[in-house]
Amino acid sequence: VRIAHCADLHQLPTDAADAWQQAHGAGLPVDADLSALAGADLLIDGLLGLGANRAPAGLVAEAIAAANASGRPVLAIDLPSGLSADQGRVLGAQAMRARWTLSLLTLKPGLFTADGRDHAGEVWLDDLGVTPDPASAWLGAWGVPPEPGFEPRRHAQHKGSFGDLYVVGGAAGMQGAAWLAARAALTAGAGRVYLSALGPDSTMPPLPELMQRRQVWDADAATLGRSTIVCGCGGGTEVAAVLPALLAHAGRLLLDADALNAMARDPALKAQLSMRSAAGVPTLLTPHPLEAARLLGTSAADVQADRLAAAQALAAETGAVVLLKGSGTVIAARARAPWINASGNAALAAPGSGDVLAGWIGGLWARQPAPGDDAAWRVARAGAWLHGHAADLHLAARRGAAHLPLRAHDLIDAMAAALD
Repeated sequence: VRIAHCADLHQLPTDAADAWQQAHGAGLPVDADLSALAGADLLIDGLLGLGANRAPAGLVAEAIAAANASGRPVLAIDLPSGLSADQGRVLGAQAMRARWTLSLLTLKPGLFTADGRDHAGEVWLDDLGVTPDPASAWLGAWGVPPEPGFEPRRHAQHKGSFGDLYVVGGAAGMQGAAWLAARAALTAGAGRVYLSALGPDSTMPPLPELMQRRQVWDADAATLGRSTIVCGCGGGTEVAAVLPALLAHAGRLLLDADALNAMARDPALKAQLSMRSAAGVPTLLTPHPLEAARLLGTSAADVQADRLAAAQALAAETGAVVLLKGSGTVIAARARAPWINASGNAALAAPGSGDVLAGWIGGLWARQPAPGDDAAWRVARAGAWLHGHAADLHLAARRGAAHLPLRAHDLIDAMAAALD
């Protein structure tokens, strides 16, 4: 065991000075030559603590670069040096790339979102015998996965017991997105699933279980009010024209993709969304970072720099439950601590993956016995976790092809299988 010391030994805080004296008294050798890192069997990263809030500099930055270049396995203490504990962003030119991170006392949000998962590796927790902080409840998929809150299906129930869901999307050339969402909703357990296409009828062979209904946005208010609507998957620019009716009358409304872009362009639609919240009618938004940035009037880089704050800001502004997609999906709602999903991997970086997620969450939502933000919150968490869990199982089963994506059409069946 050797120590590569990068701090000024004459300016150590009291606790660090005491630790240094103990190490020195034990005769641990100190090696200031960073090139020696390449010959180690294991590197333990103890460079920076939780208080780091600026880019590493000087010898610390050199040590991070040398460790990353060494190719040696790294165990990070509490947090990889150079990574923001709260935001998961790299503070400087680079942060330590650990194979394992031993988090102490509590888990840190930055380990699970933005760049955190690429730098933290496998995360372990040692609470050091201290009672866990209730604030740690923000983390998903750590221990028991979130449940949507269903009771088992009873023998006397029928398809009408599990809600009606309409997918509004599928403009010309983008019918596949709507079909993926509709199939996911049906697989997730919605009672009856209808496709209301914005473009010409799809030439894709329909699943026999799915039904088509033209222009559901023109249906009476009562029909829309008792239905769950998933809107925006492959919606193109045509979706803007149907949003006013859906915002006014849909009982449960999930807005994705082009529906979010249309809202970002039209202040009147955003005002309608706020009116839904004021009236206690639930809405769920599922943006990726660029869509969230458009709604917030900022940049995708700003959203990624603080994903938790961005999701909370969008939830506060719209009154909706917000699911901000990406590494460490963040789910936020007014008067709640944000929740980070820790399942999933880059196999989900494939066309149509978001459409599957939107449809699956919509299918869970349609099954809920009563509307409300609490139900939207539960199904968003459960859907995000299962979406990622299916990708994790896929990756574990295909180590030889770990670089390949999980195709969206296959993802639906993988999510169903992951429930076993």
